[in-house]
Amino acid sequence: MNNTLDVRQLIDQQPIGRYQKWVVFLGFLIIALDGLDVAIIGFIAPQLKSDWGLGAQSLGPVLSAALIGLALGALVAGPLADRYGRKAVLLCSVLLFGIWTLASAFSPNLEALVALRFLTGLGLGAAMPNASTLVSEYAPARSRSLLITLAFCGFSLGAAAGGFVSAWMIPNLGWRSVLVLGGVLPLLVLPLLYWRLPESVTFLVSKGADRQRILAIVRRLAPERVNADSTFVMPGKTPAAGGAIGTILSPRYRFGTCMLWAGYVLALFLVYLFSGWLPTLVKEGGGFSVSEAAIVTACFQIGGPVGAISVGWAMDRYPAQRVLVLTFLFSGAVIFAIGQVAADFAWLCAIAWAVGFGLNGASVGMNALAAGFYPTEARATGASWMSGIGRLGAILSAFAGAQMLALGWSFAQVFASLLLPAGLAALAVWLQGRQATQRFSAPGCTSGTPPAVPAGSAPAPAPSGTPRRYAAAGDIAPSRQST
Repeated sequence: MNNTLDVRQLIDQQPIGRYQKWVVFLGFLIIALDGLDVAIIGFIAPQLKSDWGLGAQSLGPVLSAALIGLALGALVAGPLADRYGRKAVLLCSVLLFGIWTLASAFSPNLEALVALRFLTGLGLGAAMPNASTLVSEYAPARSRSLLITLAFCGFSLGAAAGGFVSAWMIPNLGWRSVLVLGGVLPLLVLPLLYWRLPESVTFLVSKGADRQRILAIVRRLAPERVNADSTFVMPGKTPAAGGAIGTILSPRYRFGTCMLWAGYVLALFLVYLFSGWLPTLVKEGGGFSVSEAAIVTACFQIGGPVGAISVGWAMDRYPAQRVLVLTFLFSGAVIFAIGQVAADFAWLCAIAWAVGFGLNGASVGMNALAAGFYPTEARATGASWMSGIGRLGAILSAFAGAQMLALGWSFAQVFASLLLPAGLAALAVWLQGRQATQRFSAPGCTSGTPPAVPAGSAPAPAPSGTPRRYAAAGDIAPSRQST
């Protein structure tokens, strides 16, 4: 007997199973490796500056090279993932950043290190947004923000682990040993990803992939709902002119896209300023050792997972944009506070943790917001382009930190100045939510984007007691895709 299943509705109605948890774990693992290799240059920067006799402004290109690569990698990888699949792009990205991080350990001079960090960034930029896209497409709408933020906790934990490992490895084995570790770990994980990471089932249905391939995945998700004759459909949508890029820049999404970009530029400016420059600021502004500076920065990274989980949990229960606005405002307050405790190591660690809680929670929450804002056929592009454009803020942070030190700003002045980008990020998210509420307003949707429903049917009810705050706005459509 023929059994037609809407895969998006199936995922939304099923309890979160072991297979989905496995996808979240693999996404977490990819993002943890990404976080380690992104942050690694910040941990070795003070020692690099000492060993090679570099000035503060000479560190700018070293810190920003990978960030430029990250931006380009994300911009290219999103459309590729929407065309060829999430898994292929993820495997290539992990291979690239593993090889080039390992090669960076053998850099003979500053110029070679800058070039190799740029190549590393190309792989890093493709990894994180596509991992979050894959997780979002296996997550039910009622828990999407929480599962995405759980996966994104890997970034902070990977970076924090790098801080603690660096605190021991740099004094004992030298800064090159940290780069060797950062290159070898992704290459060791690559075979696991090749054999066990699934392709997005909603992507496969939208592309009309082989039915047996889709059937094999759906049997892992909900074996009791399928049989040998099952066919699979999902809400369809007529693509905008220009494909996925045309969709995210179409009148329906353009303003929201621009506000997401603006908010993410500012969020990553703050996150990367702390990740890249906090060790140097603590060492020079507070008079602490390289190891103590690495520990303070690790505390910043440790606060990230708690903030990400808390923000994701709140976004699934309250209006998502409101949660992010309040998180950015909280971040501004604790950023100002850290500038007032330059000489107290214990307070530096505690407030650095709070800053990590706010900034990483807000930046990860924006990835969850983007994943729910765009339709399946443009989701990887939307998330990746937000990530890529956002790296402009990360690149600016490398030079802003160098300029602040060159100008002789005090520890307190540096952090007081960062109240402005935190406030502007809160404003951008508020404007995105206000416009989305007007454009996508629908019954049962309180955050500005309507729940995804198959054409011709009523929205599937959320489980009792579970509020539904937003889903993919673009998944409402007059037709179905099937396979």
